[in-house]
Amino acid sequence: MSTGLIIALIVIVAVVVVVAAVLTLRARGPRHGASLKRRFGPEYDRAVARHDGDTKAAERELAERVERHGALRERPLEPVERERYEVRWTAAQERFVDAPREAVVEADRLLAELAGARGFPADGHYEDQLAALSVHHAHHVEGYRRVHRVAQARADGAHNGGMGTEEMREAMVEARALFDDLLRPSRHDGGRHRTDADGDRTSPARRDHHTPSVFHRRQAKES
Repeated sequence: MSTGLIIALIVIVAVVVVVAAVLTLRARGPRHGASLKRRFGPEYDRAVARHDGDTKAAERELAERVERHGALRERPLEPVERERYEVRWTAAQERFVDAPREAVVEADRLLAELAGARGFPADGHYEDQLAALSVHHAHHVEGYRRVHRVAQARADGAHNGGMGTEEMREAMVEARALFDDLLRPSRHDGGRHRTDADGDRTSPARRDHHTPSVFHRRQAKES
């Protein structure tokens, strides 16, 4: 076989391999995107918007989050820890009536502490913690963003992060969804539930549903 023929065969094989790889990626692309969209829900749309509509760039970012944080296993909480977090959140909600900004700042602090206790990145690494939370609690992370924006604005000497009292109330309500999700026993906890003094076995989130009523009914004052 001549040298020229060998070179031609090598080139043909290389072209075939490249074409096959491109076709495989194109075939997998939509399915990969659909999988990310299902997993991240509203986070997927936010990522696309952040990348000015570039879905490929958004999907690369989300896929990197999954690769970095997907193997994380949430640490279980002891019943006394759950109780302590519940009490602190209820106090923050009640404080909102007279001091909304301070209550939102406390909510931000509580979410950071609780996420750290469950095994998510901690020690002030907010962006990394948020990215990890978005992989495992994608449908509830926006509330954390909103309360953190108020807390950061206060730290920078600004006023409420551009939010009025009603917007801060909505941020607190939205952040509560992530709080409940983090407080709830996961499958890695063995499905443990705490036992109340009356003998009823209830999850902390359900047991605490009566406490936020004042938070929803009363009109908060501007701080």
